[in-house]
Amino acid sequence: MTADPIRLPLDETEPPAPWLEEMPPRQIVAELDRYIVGQDAAKKAVAIAVRNRWRRAQAPDDIRDEITPYNIIMIGPTGVGKTEVARRLARLAGAPFIKVEASKFTEVGYVGRDAESMVRDLVDAAINMVRTEREDEVLPQAEARADERLLDLLLPAPPAAAPAADGSPVFVVAPGGSARAEAPTPEDERRRRSREKLRQLLTDGKLDEREVEIEVVPQSFPMLEFMQPPQGMEGADINFTEMLQEMMPKRKKRRTVKVPEARRVLVDEELRKLVDMDDVVNESLDRVENHGIIFIDEIDKIAGERTQNGGPDVSREGVQRDLLPIVEGSTVQTRYGYVRSDHILFIAAGAFHVSKPSDLIPELQGRFPIRVELTPLTEQDFIRIMTEPENALTRQYQALVGAEGATLEFKPDAIAEVARVAFMANDRMENIGARRLHTVMATLMEDLLFDLPDHPEKRIVFDAEAVKARLARIVNDDDLRRYIL
Repeated sequence: MTADPIRLPLDETEPPAPWLEEMPPRQIVAELDRYIVGQDAAKKAVAIAVRNRWRRAQAPDDIRDEITPYNIIMIGPTGVGKTEVARRLARLAGAPFIKVEASKFTEVGYVGRDAESMVRDLVDAAINMVRTEREDEVLPQAEARADERLLDLLLPAPPAAAPAADGSPVFVVAPGGSARAEAPTPEDERRRRSREKLRQLLTDGKLDEREVEIEVVPQSFPMLEFMQPPQGMEGADINFTEMLQEMMPKRKKRRTVKVPEARRVLVDEELRKLVDMDDVVNESLDRVENHGIIFIDEIDKIAGERTQNGGPDVSREGVQRDLLPIVEGSTVQTRYGYVRSDHILFIAAGAFHVSKPSDLIPELQGRFPIRVELTPLTEQDFIRIMTEPENALTRQYQALVGAEGATLEFKPDAIAEVARVAFMANDRMENIGARRLHTVMATLMEDLLFDLPDHPEKRIVFDAEAVKARLARIVNDDDLRRYIL
């Protein structure tokens, strides 16, 4: 499949970014390094698995179907970056991607989500992605059409037949079949000039306070919300709401709105006319089957020692049995058609504090041949987490303080002290990894953020002594540390 490159939403001035699959593994790792500290083994495994999707697409047809994805299971304590890998992949992949929680699924026959719904969610994500790409392609055309309709509303046509408002000639056909152009009248010329003036005012935003009356089709049907299918039956072809919406007459209603709102509504209508949904669906199903990625988080929550005496372990094992055919490869029925999961890449992750990977049923273990162990974070890792990533905690707090017109600076020894306190708290209590930095920083910044609007000093500098002074009472009090840090 030839995939169109997509534009990252971070900066619209950047050139179109390639798909993550099209990047060499080293470049994929470099992209993940911008946000995730350490865990080189996990990044390397993910980069190879993602690049293999592109390699498979280049393989000869006779062997392409035989190349199955190498599913990955990431094992490591909480807060070391497993879920962060998924979040960054979702933003960079360009291919259909969803993250699901294994604990949300239940065995067939119980109340809750069935395992096949993850594939249906992936199809919905692909539909939204492809439709957005198609809309971006035709957006200038849709905006031009919407502007013409808006000008028709601002300058209604006279009742009598008249030449086109843009000044194009009107042809008159004689009885003999000959045609001649009819010269525009002075009235037509005045109307054309008025329309061009209005167009310029519209472009300059000087008509934003004007109100126009437009016809819109209500998008929601409140009474139909009560007719949603029961949970666990979201898939198949059971979609009562859509069926009833198709059957009910499209009743338009008139609304009086300001010009910017009217333009937005008209652009949306034109986009729906210009985008071929059949093409969107076909492209989406192809991307799901050949490029889709499903990240199954908290897979350790459905693992447990197999016992003979029932209990919750039976339900967990039932979820594993339901996951097995989907990961292995099966056909799932969705509202847009049948989807094969044979070539969807599955990445699972779990802390495995209580259980261990060998507690999963052997068949499911075999479907995740690549195992990656993520290492616990050290005090030095905490320092890097607070300084290196583009979304580091220190930069986040600087942005929050900057909103109040103040500046915030962290000295290197202050960052080292915060890392030391976080590492000590993890060592003495439950190890929650990098999430401990959030609790320590929130405690450190609490009083400052509360007093900031009235704070006399607009330049705040934290050094090691200031950090120790603010955290001393908590660090030295075991009871407080247990509940606050």
